Amino acid sequence: MSRRERVLVWLVLLATTLFLLAVLQDVMLPFVAGMAIAYFLDPVVDRFETWRFGRGLATFVVLLLFFLLAVGVILLIVPVLEAQVVALVTAAPAYFEKLRVLIEPLLQRVAAMNGGDPLAKLPAAASDLVKIATRVLRELVTGGVALANLLSLIFITPVVAFYLLRDWDRMIAVIDGWLPQAQAPVIRAQVGEIDRTLSAFVRGQGSVCLILGVLYGTALSLAGLQFGLIIGLFSGIISFVPFVGALLGGAISIGLALLQFESLGPVALVAGIYLVGQVLEGNFLTPRLVGGAVGLHPVWVIFSLLAGGALFGFLGVLIAVPAMAVIGVLARFALSRYLVSPLHLHGIPPAEEDKRDHG
Repeated sequence: MSRRERVLVWLVLLATTLFLLAVLQDVMLPFVAGMAIAYFLDPVVDRFETWRFGRGLATFVVLLLFFLLAVGVILLIVPVLEAQVVALVTAAPAYFEKLRVLIEPLLQRVAAMNGGDPLAKLPAAASDLVKIATRVLRELVTGGVALANLLSLIFITPVVAFYLLRDWDRMIAVIDGWLPQAQAPVIRAQVGEIDRTLSAFVRGQGSVCLILGVLYGTALSLAGLQFGLIIGLFSGIISFVPFVGALLGGAISIGLALLQFESLGPVALVAGIYLVGQVLEGNFLTPRLVGGAVGLHPVWVIFSLLAGGALFGFLGVLIAVPAMAVIGVLARFALSRYLVSPLHLHGIPPAEEDKRDHG
């Protein structure tokens, strides 16, 4: 097979994959989630195998412990979060009134400069926002696709994760046997690099998000900020997107602190919590848990997540990280090949090369 034919085959496979993702994105969520769980837990099952567990038994035990832990955490946290959400909804009118009192002098000054009353349009705007939010909520709750996705996540994902995890090593061996013999060593090397990059980023960044969520939630609650636990956990979860967790969570927390506290001391304490969290993340957590050799630039992470979400919705967000790891590794490999190729080393015409040498 010539080089052009090999390139054509890979392009056809890529186009087919993208087409299937676009067509089947509504039903692929539990399968992608199950594959992610299997990939995440495969090292744990391998460790159990070293303790003389059979692969099937090890898979069952590990998945059972994983889902029991997940359900336990949900049962432990959800009541607290539910209470805070209810309290937030109850307190929202009072916070909006405080905010109105704070900004009303500024709005009146703007109205005096430009004419008209900017507050006159607020009721209509608020009504429009309520209608939009109600419609979106109704679609989320009553949508058949959303309900089907939720049920499939609950019932299908564990089954998919079990069979994939049980047969993981066998599937890898079968796929390895499909590789073209001439290019197999290079492909194995690049797949190994993708695995190292992906595992370091996902497992490491997931640990960072968990630690930051617990840190922010606990610290904000101890600082006396209302709804600090839910805001802190939210900040930690979205820290998967670089800088967004601290910026968005910090803005919400500081805004609530300004409305809740009468003095600036507690507000400064809330801001200091996020400052300390960023110092710990940048100088201790990320270097230790993620490492500096992952090779995924924050801008590339943000772009990949946004692009994946725009193209395939929530499914695109899930596959954005693996996709960017694959693209990043392959791009670095292609660049390394280019830098030692005649196209780079001897691409300058002789006349131009002589001019540069004598210039």
